Parts: sequence; C-alpha cells; structure tokens
Amino acid sequence: MEIKGKKISILGAVRSGIAAAKLAHTNDAIPFVSDLGDSEELKASCSVLNELNIEYELGKHSERVYNCDFIVTSPGIPTHASVIRTALEKGIKIISEIEFASWFCKGQIIAITGTNGKTTTTSMCAHVINSSGLKCYVAGNIGLPFSEIVMEVKEDEFVALEISSFQLDFIDEFKPKYSVVLNITPDHLDRYENRFDLYIKSKMRIGENQKSGDFFIYNGDDENIPVGMISDEVNLLAFSLDKGLANGSFIDEGWIVYAHKGEFEEICNVTQISLKGEHNLMNALAVINVTKNLGIENEIIKDSLNTFSGVEHRLEFVREIDGINFINDSKATNVDSVWYALRSFKNPIFLILGGKDKGNDYSKIKEVVKKRVKKIYAIGSSANKIRDFFNPVTKVEIVNTLDDAVRKGMQEAVSGETVLLSPACASFDMFKNYEDRGEKFKIAVNNL
Repeated sequence: MEIKGKKISILGAVRSGIAAAKLAHTNDAIPFVSDLGDSEELKASCSVLNELNIEYELGKHSERVYNCDFIVTSPGIPTHASVIRTALEKGIKIISEIEFASWFCKGQIIAITGTNGKTTTTSMCAHVINSSGLKCYVAGNIGLPFSEIVMEVKEDEFVALEISSFQLDFIDEFKPKYSVVLNITPDHLDRYENRFDLYIKSKMRIGENQKSGDFFIYNGDDENIPVGMISDEVNLLAFSLDKGLANGSFIDEGWIVYAHKGEFEEICNVTQISLKGEHNLMNALAVINVTKNLGIENEIIKDSLNTFSGVEHRLEFVREIDGINFINDSKATNVDSVWYALRSFKNPIFLILGGKDKGNDYSKIKEVVKKRVKKIYAIGSSANKIRDFFNPVTKVEIVNTLDDAVRKGMQEAVSGETVLLSPACASFDMFKNYEDRGEKFKIAVNNL
C-alpha cells in the first residue's frame, strides 16, 4: 500500500500507537500521534517520536487529529469514544493498527482469536513452526505490536498474531491466510452495549475477507461460533474433543487424530502434550490444524507440542513452599478462564479472585468452586460482589492487597494444596495491567 506523503493521525501513544507511527514514518508518510493521557510514563514512551521528529500531543485530542487522510486507532480506545464518533461523523476513514500493519506484510498471517487461550495458542503455534526450521514471528496482542516487526517479515516467513475483538473492530482489508477462532463466550460486554451478538460479530470479522485458498479453523464444540458467516470458498477445518471429524483434528481413545478428506493420521497421544488440561488440548488441536497445512511433519509437531513450556501469567508455576504450589494465572481476566484453571488442579485450591469487574456472571463457576476451592481471597473493587456471591458456596475473606492474599494462603494452605491467582477480572483498579499484577504476585511469593 502506497502511503508516501499521506497525513496519518494515530490515536494512542502506547505500544501499538508508537509502532504505527514508526511504520508510517519509515514509509514516508506524515504521522501525528494524539493521546488523552499525559502521565510521565506516557511522556517517556514518546521519546522515540522526538528522535524521529514525529509530532504528537498529550492530554487532549485536538482538531488537528481530523486534518488527515485516515486515522489509525489503538485497541485501547473504545469505539464509542468521542474522538472516534467525531471522526466518523466527518467521514474520516478509521482503521486499526493490525489493519495498517497488514498492508506491508509480505509473509503469511496466522491470526488467532477467541475469548480464552489466544496467548497460549499463538505462542504454541509459533513454537511448532520455528521448531520445523521455518521462521515465524509472534506479535499482535502479545509481545510486540504487528507494526513493530512487519517490515522484517520475508515472503517465505509467517506471523502468528494474537488478535482481540478490539483490534478487529476497525479492520478493512485484513485477510489472514489462516484464521483461528478458539471459542466465544461473553466478555468485554461493557464495550459492546452489553450485547453478546455484537461481540460475536466482532470476533468473526477475523475471517470476513478470506477467499479461496485460505483456512478458517474453529472450535467445532462451540455453538457460539457462527461458521455460516464465512465464505463458502474458504477451507473450513474444525477441532473437537467430543466428536470425530472428516476434516480437522479430534481425540480418539486418547490419541490426537488429524483428518483430511476421509484419511486419518495419528499425531500423538494426549499424554505427550506438555501443557495439561482440556483447554490446552483444544489449543493443541487448533495448532495441529494450522501446522499440518504448512506441511510440517507429524514427528516435529509431536516433539514440539511435548517441549512447549507455556506462557508467562497463564497457569504459570511460580514456586513450591512446604509442599504448597503457587500458580500465577493473572491473564485469567474473565470467568471462563477461571473455570478452565480450576479444572486443571485436583487438590484443594486457595483462590485469589477479584479486580475490576466487567459484568461477570459468577454462576458459571459456582459448581467447580464448590468442588475444588477451599477458600477465596477476594481483592480489588469487586471484592464485595465476590463475597456476597460465594459466601454460601465456600469460605470467603476480603483482603486489602495481593501481598496479604499470598501471605494468608501460605499460612492456611497445607502440603499438597495450591494457592492460585486467577482473578476473573481486569487489573486496572490496582495494577497497570495483568502483567504487572502477575509480576507483583510472583514477587510476593518469592518474598515469603
């Protein structure tokens, strides 16, 4: 896409906004960055803009924002924000950062979305591909922004992109070679007018531009994925824990099987997947559907799935003290993630739950909490809601800080039990982000 001389307004001066500005500058456009915030941290992140003589403003969105050929928006800016509404009223084209970066991508894009499992699946997919000798970058909602690495990607290389619904809200021509939808359950409804159908439509945009020769890979056990929205030209591949498939990957008597046009191959035994739990088995099935179609040999896929060690802040083992396991699942920012986490442990759990509530329906985990959770430590602004809901189910104690929760867990748990941070909530009431929350948890554990 030729953007030389184009005036591009970029909303947001954090990671994806800064990366988009650098990409625009590299391609001889004229970027202007605007952010409502004006914190010291934000000012520091703009140092790269100063070095490149890219103009920007902090603490406001001035009229200059609208003096442009198009706008690139960061995923953290809601679609209903006044700057977005005004731009649309003025007829200005708005695109997301992943859309913008995709204009310059020479390699094949593997786009992965879903309410849960995105980070693990994206990392797992890249691990298998890189283990085969091919080159795969990891970007998007995980690690580096797409704009940061896109100019490095060669024609025979791949990019595994973790993509949120927010990043899909303003795509236009974005067309992955492989689209993966892991699952869709209610989340972020505060951003979608409390309408699950709008959230589903946002997720499904990942495949809206795919054509013949492209692949749409989806969870065949999830009734919330409307596969009928995908073009008939696209290759559909399902994955399932519950049923056999003619095309796709599934489980048969403890073996992972890949099917293609009625022919079946055993890839590996489920015991050979390094990450445990049904959710990780589903993630592995999705990855197999991608990597088999890249021509990667079964033995390499099997060995790679066996050596993959997982991702930080997702059911991450931190430390064992006196037989008590401390697990960091800070990335569990919704109720469904907690459901999967609780089902991953057989021994009693002391659960640290809470943060900024997003309209959570805790009834989804009521039964599994009753069976597996010995006590809940409720933290953050949602603590009272958690206490009121779970008091009839298990012991609940409101604690002031994450450090307090860790210390109490150490005092009350016994050998063989688990202290699990799996908050089901956003982190912004107490922390910068889920990574910050997870790091603070690990520091607290290591200070015991």
